[in-house]
Amino acid sequence: MRSVSLYHHLLCFSLLLVTHLTSVSSWKRDEFRNCNQTPFCKRARSRKPGSCSLIAADVSISDGDLTAKLIPPNPENPEDQSPINPLILTISVYQDGVLRLKIDEDPSFDPPKKRFEVPDVIVPEFLEKKLWLQRLSEEVIGTDSGPSSVVYLLDEYEAVLRHDPFEVFVRGKGGKRVLSLNSNGLFDFEQLRVKKEGEDWEERFRGHTDTRPYGPQSISFDVSFYGADFVYGIPEHATSLALKPTSGPGVEESEPYRLFNLDVFEYIHESPFGIYGSIPVMISHGKARGTSGFFWLNAAEMQIDVLGSGWDAESGIALPSDQSQIDTLWMSEAGVVDAFFFVGPGPKDVVRQYTSVTGTPAMPQFFATAYHQCRWNYRDEEDVAQVDSKFDEHDIPYDVLWLDIEHTDGKRYFTWDRVLFPHPEEMQNKLAAKGRHMVTIVDPHIKRDESFHLHKEATQKGYYVKDATGKDYDGWCWPGSSSYPDMLNPEIRSWWADKFLLENYVGSTPSLYIWNDMNEPSVFNGPESNFVCVRMACRGVLMRVRLSFRRCEWLRRVHFMVLRQAKKAEPEGNEPITGLVGVREGLCSETLAEQAAQFRVEKKTRRPVVVFNRDSLAKKSRGISHLIGEEEELVDAVGMRNLEEFQLKEWVKTKMTVTMPRDALHIGGVEHRELHNAYGYYFHMATADGLVKRGDGKVRPFVLSRAIFPGSQRHGAIWTGDNTAEWEQLRVSVPMILTLGLTGITFSGADVGGFFGNPGPELLVRWYQLGAYYPFFRAHAHHDTKRREPWLFGERNTELMKEAIHIRYALLPYFYTLFREANTTGVPVMRPLWMEFPADEATFSNDEAFMVGSSLLVQGVFTERAKHASVYLPSGQSWYYLNSGTAYKGGRTHKMEVSEESIPAFQRAGTIIPRKDRFRRSSTQMENDPYTLVIALNSTQEAEGELYIDDGKSFEFAKGAYIHRRFVFSNGKLTSSNTSPSASGKSRFSSDCVIERIILLGYSPGSKSALIEPANQKAEIELGPLYLRNGRSPTVVTIRKPNVRIADNWTIQVL
Repeated sequence: MRSVSLYHHLLCFSLLLVTHLTSVSSWKRDEFRNCNQTPFCKRARSRKPGSCSLIAADVSISDGDLTAKLIPPNPENPEDQSPINPLILTISVYQDGVLRLKIDEDPSFDPPKKRFEVPDVIVPEFLEKKLWLQRLSEEVIGTDSGPSSVVYLLDEYEAVLRHDPFEVFVRGKGGKRVLSLNSNGLFDFEQLRVKKEGEDWEERFRGHTDTRPYGPQSISFDVSFYGADFVYGIPEHATSLALKPTSGPGVEESEPYRLFNLDVFEYIHESPFGIYGSIPVMISHGKARGTSGFFWLNAAEMQIDVLGSGWDAESGIALPSDQSQIDTLWMSEAGVVDAFFFVGPGPKDVVRQYTSVTGTPAMPQFFATAYHQCRWNYRDEEDVAQVDSKFDEHDIPYDVLWLDIEHTDGKRYFTWDRVLFPHPEEMQNKLAAKGRHMVTIVDPHIKRDESFHLHKEATQKGYYVKDATGKDYDGWCWPGSSSYPDMLNPEIRSWWADKFLLENYVGSTPSLYIWNDMNEPSVFNGPESNFVCVRMACRGVLMRVRLSFRRCEWLRRVHFMVLRQAKKAEPEGNEPITGLVGVREGLCSETLAEQAAQFRVEKKTRRPVVVFNRDSLAKKSRGISHLIGEEEELVDAVGMRNLEEFQLKEWVKTKMTVTMPRDALHIGGVEHRELHNAYGYYFHMATADGLVKRGDGKVRPFVLSRAIFPGSQRHGAIWTGDNTAEWEQLRVSVPMILTLGLTGITFSGADVGGFFGNPGPELLVRWYQLGAYYPFFRAHAHHDTKRREPWLFGERNTELMKEAIHIRYALLPYFYTLFREANTTGVPVMRPLWMEFPADEATFSNDEAFMVGSSLLVQGVFTERAKHASVYLPSGQSWYYLNSGTAYKGGRTHKMEVSEESIPAFQRAGTIIPRKDRFRRSSTQMENDPYTLVIALNSTQEAEGELYIDDGKSFEFAKGAYIHRRFVFSNGKLTSSNTSPSASGKSRFSSDCVIERIILLGYSPGSKSALIEPANQKAEIELGPLYLRNGRSPTVVTIRKPNVRIADNWTIQVL
């Protein structure tokens, strides 16, 4: 037994008491700051249409751009008590139909500071595509308008600047408008100025003060989408795919969509409140006009109102159907106008145009597209080894095992708890021997501990974010007192990246990858926190405490306790508020008995006090086995003799959301309010750069991030955060992931099973069945939940979850091909139906089904004990049900019987999907396995598809080291051809893999062989494949063992 003295620690050493006011982990709408409590939002919403009277003057061409000054109608009016300095407007035109509009303060009027413009988001390649304007056309639009300036944009598209009142819009064929800014006259730009004597710029909310040293600096304007039936985008929200109206006649939701990165656990669905990420991109789509998009590059808090389709913003009356439009109001606390218009006209065009600005998604390593197993936390090396072996025992493949915060030494990142993980390199190497990988968590909060080398170095170099007074900002997070690196500073990002080198991250290996959590950034005691945080101090005899839990290692320290208040949010008088006290350390967590403690406020002193109930604690036999007083030896029962009342020294009452103060300071005096939404982006960037450095620039990184911003797709994967084990959370995962994909973030997924709560077997199975089609496929759970590895729910459920995982592994070649498509075009892996079928109105608001690429349609099952599912199959083609090979007509809704075995999935007629049907321990071990091609024939007996292969890990693909094949079936002949740019040359990547099976869906049998050229060999044809559950379909045949090399050109003619 370890020495008793080694584990003596003070219970009252800066304990963090986290009090949830109604539930230990509930998200409550009224706990969040709403628009009326946010002054810039309230001001913007109160403005009336037409209130902006600015006009565009001095319009000219300068350096290839259209430039103008925005001035009031009477700039020299002596009666004007609030003179407005001119604003500078710049319009730039780029290839592919992208218009950029910038509006900023005129530097010649010497504003108090330069307004913040977000750096390192726009990719350099985009800036090189600028079209230098040479001439400006003038015209008069309408009888009531003055002159307008017109510039060419793309094909038949033009950009127009109306002078008086100022308005910018894009028009297309026949002069019809596509989208516009300030058509409703709601533009407002609060200029920076010197504070006047007696002015109060401070902003207060629930006990916290924002100093606002530069005063109000918000911007707001309206954007209109013409011919739009729906608008989509602006993640991250747990809401429907098609955005619901938030303002105007008859709308249900009265709050705008908030974009403000927050640490929100157990977020609720169908809510406009922001969660972990902010992508200010909106896409409109309508049958008449097509698709267009708008992007505002701004990292400050943003609020966006959506007015319903067919409603006029000013009059509130319905417009004729051929004039339908959706008006929106965009509001931001700070920054500049740096906006981009995307003309489309198709859905994929808009996505391509947007990702040309912010970059296409990074090409992931092959292993990262497979299945990931995660939990907060796997306890120790023995637990890791057992989980790994159980996957093998049950023949379930997986590729990545994850470790959460408890693997570290006291939440000091880049370290290991050497008691629980004494041999981290050996542990990782054992996984790597099976082709598997490990991921560890690295968060941005650095423990303020003078003995911690990372904190010591960051302090000495001055690398932390500062508070409003210029001192290192000190906030509370998992380690307790923490500080945060200033990731806006490129020097600090480079320093951070170096920490991932093997010599710096001791205990890491090349097979270890990284998880960035809490990077919104999350701060437990920040000005936006939905916790009541209390630091505790002892009164009376100090107690040294050691706790032990069953199946857990001895605990070395007690970090914090959670008091679940049972009666009131705020105690008054002497009335005790009883509840549950949980003592947590590392992987071990138990809740003490009811009535274990009372929480009250002393009548005279009004000081909160926690009183522990000895009798209740003594009855707690399952969780606590030992408690040691200051002078006591180890005893078998709970010793309570020296346990006194604990007096609460500090009572911090806050009910906002967890993050950093807005007046915290970054490099160059930039306030945190100006870059808040981009902090996690820069942290994600630095971490990904670190893994690239570790691999000498040769190996692709894998970094999962929770916070997102435009451009995050270039750095790695994201997930939708702390969801809950509920059926409705399963359902809302689909529109959340679809929305992320529309805005560039295609490598995304939701925690399979739900992070919080304990899913029943049916819900868990359904989540695996759906999650197998997520672009990012990971199971994850909170440490308070029951263990939920696939083999813990009975043999039948284990088989069902294994089968879902097998489906993912079979489809990995198809998924990897789609990731390459995303990497080159920006088009997402998981797509809304309307992206593939833009003319089918029945798809426009469908967010329970989705496309995986252009070939697979998946319909989730979102209700318990479901026997049927209604599946709409888009018009224009047939669809093959993968369970039977049966063809279903498109353009109608089918009532499909569903069993526990699967969820409805269909292959689109006219497509070819590559698969691998041999299952190994990991995707790496499948590398040399043969392929299967599944060919779904259309009405003309034709189909086509693609397959992309590279080495799965390096950047050599960017130099042409890959295989990209195109398959075409026509006139009874299947042809494989090379699609790589240098079709006549030899790729530096080669593969000896062959095709062992070709399955034809919808083929009329009769032929018994096929001729393979140029080998001049024959292959057998037999009825039906083995993977169809409902027997051999009369319209499904298989060409067995053609054994043609996947890298070669060949043809197979059905005889």
